[in-house]
Amino acid sequence: MKAFNISDYKVSEKITIEETPTKVDLKATKDEIKDALRTTRKDLAKFQDTMYAHGKYAALICLQGMDTAGKDSLIREVFEEFNSRGVVVHSFKTPSKNELKHDYLWRHYIALPQRGKFGVFNRTHYENVLVTRVHPEYILNENLPDVTKVSDIDESFWQKRFEQINSFEKTLSENGTIVFKFFLNISKDEQKHRLLRRLNKKNKNWKFSPGDLKERKLWDEYMKCYEALLNNTSTDYAPWYVIPSDSKPTARYLVSKILYEVMTSFKDIKEPELEPEIKAKISEYKNQLENE
Repeated sequence: MKAFNISDYKVSEKITIEETPTKVDLKATKDEIKDALRTTRKDLAKFQDTMYAHGKYAALICLQGMDTAGKDSLIREVFEEFNSRGVVVHSFKTPSKNELKHDYLWRHYIALPQRGKFGVFNRTHYENVLVTRVHPEYILNENLPDVTKVSDIDESFWQKRFEQINSFEKTLSENGTIVFKFFLNISKDEQKHRLLRRLNKKNKNWKFSPGDLKERKLWDEYMKCYEALLNNTSTDYAPWYVIPSDSKPTARYLVSKILYEVMTSFKDIKEPELEPEIKAKISEYKNQLENE
């Protein structure tokens, strides 16, 4: 399999969505890619056990992508080997009445992972500079004091939100949360194929919504908004990775490999050692148990 550098997928300078690939050739068969994923996810799960024992870091994985990008199946496949206590997944839908009574980051803040655990946001706080930017009328539901009509929502409004999100993520990073952000980048043609599959396969019909077609008509507008958020919110402490996702197995492997390489770069994450006075008496404790 072709080796890759994770920096190839990191947004470290201004990008143009049209120029970012939705496919990548890893010089491997589908089965070889699946085998590589199995190995990496086992290593990642083992590392999470160590991180849990260490207890000083958390990992937050943010997944964004157009409908059918493969977020749900990626979560299932990448974290399959995890102890259930080690990963918590949150899928954010339309804000509830209670959530709208708070600032837009509140519901995400209270869902953050504890130290020692992985947290996965399936759709994230970035919906607040994505869906709401495509449909600015949604902002009116937040009942903000300085926004009473759609015309109040100008470019400075979105720039302020980018700054607020960057501050939010910087606070997380400075307090021990390792932040990953993945944009699952699929082509419009691939989305068409996956939507048709939902319609053609009876057991996939439940996944289809007529709203998917309505939003698909706004594809170009969504791409502009994704480009803006990627370019304004990819930072050293919370970088974006653009993952070519026309192939689901490839996307899953790339995400798992990036997670593992970055997490294992934190050399201070180690299982804690026993206190010297306890360690010195291990033989004594074993004897006590064996002679019961």
